[in-house]
Amino acid sequence: MMIKIVLFAFILLELSNVVVLYFFPGSKRANAIGVFSAWEKSKQYPEIHDLIRYLVYWVAGVKLIFLFLLGLIVAFADLNLQRWSLVALGLATITFFWRMFPLAKKMDDEGRIQPKNYSLVLGGMILAMIVLFVAAALIGV
Repeated sequence: MMIKIVLFAFILLELSNVVVLYFFPGSKRANAIGVFSAWEKSKQYPEIHDLIRYLVYWVAGVKLIFLFLLGLIVAFADLNLQRWSLVALGLATITFFWRMFPLAKKMDDEGRIQPKNYSLVLGGMILAMIVLFVAAALIGV
């Protein structure tokens, strides 16, 4: 049951992110991109802003596809597949620290993200999710 709870909680968390990315991309909540100063600056250049909006919507769409598939795993898969899906989530999520975190940290250090230290808070939250995925997969109840 713990595995289903963790998976369902992750689905709800990411679904809120999808809603914000589609309808309020400039928000500073739910991991939208309003925290980046470049979001507002891009509005001065419609061609660049349209590209950024396209990429934001693309990310939201990919997340939505992923969430529907994860929802099917929660609803219909056996415990073993659910456990392996947590392992896959952990491995996929850890890639954040490969490319995205160094870039976010750089922008944060340069004062291009508000609030200050957002990259560290986000990194901590993502690390906690990875630990939760691994713990739930190991416990597997």
